[in-house]
Amino acid sequence: MKFICIIPARYASTRLPGKPLLDIAGKPMIQRVYEQAKQAACLSDVIIATDAPSVYDCVVSFGGKAVMTREDHTNGTDRLAEAIGHFPDADVIVNVQGDEPLITADVISSLCRAFEEDASLTMATVATPLAEEEYDDVGAVKVVTNCCGEALYFSRSLIPYGRNPYTAGSRPCKHIGIYAYGRDFLLKYANMAPTPLESAESLEQLRVLENGYKIKVIKTAHRFIGIDTPEDLQRIRAYFAKEKKA
Repeated sequence: MKFICIIPARYASTRLPGKPLLDIAGKPMIQRVYEQAKQAACLSDVIIATDAPSVYDCVVSFGGKAVMTREDHTNGTDRLAEAIGHFPDADVIVNVQGDEPLITADVISSLCRAFEEDASLTMATVATPLAEEEYDDVGAVKVVTNCCGEALYFSRSLIPYGRNPYTAGSRPCKHIGIYAYGRDFLLKYANMAPTPLESAESLEQLRVLENGYKIKVIKTAHRFIGIDTPEDLQRIRAYFAKEKKA
């Protein structure tokens, strides 16, 4: 089974223009993400998929691999589906967001391992414990799972609500937008029409559940800092300054 990682890197961003190229402790953000993904031994290749020549040139300059994609994709899944046309022998595609510089090899490996252990798996993702200060944060997407570790629902609202005190099995979890897909399913997913709950929550992964497919959720204690706002950028820069990461 061949695993590759594709990192979508869209240049345009309403809140953080040119986000992939923003500096984090002396390196562009996209390089930070790429170098983290390269540490995962399960991956045969790591590729940046971008619509911007400036990002493509940046990736090439630090020795990475990149492919150009169309500018008119409305979501990362469509960009991924176009990019995998360059890699016809890939069985499983790991999708790491271009704004997750704290992604770890262990997390990526856990997604790959899930596919190795279950040949019927079509899609998997990651969740981590939700901090109390994130309960009312609509930017922190919550996920609840069944007893088999499969997603029941994703929401920007707090789920489960917690009318009674949370127990070990009911504490809220935060969804991390890192995915792995079987090749055939990714192509099928990209061709699915948008669904009502997806539109209501503005969460593309709900399209999968609404069409009756399963998403395996791998839980980790690792904490992530996704970069969506100027405040997030300040936090990640402070983190790198404190940790003195190279």
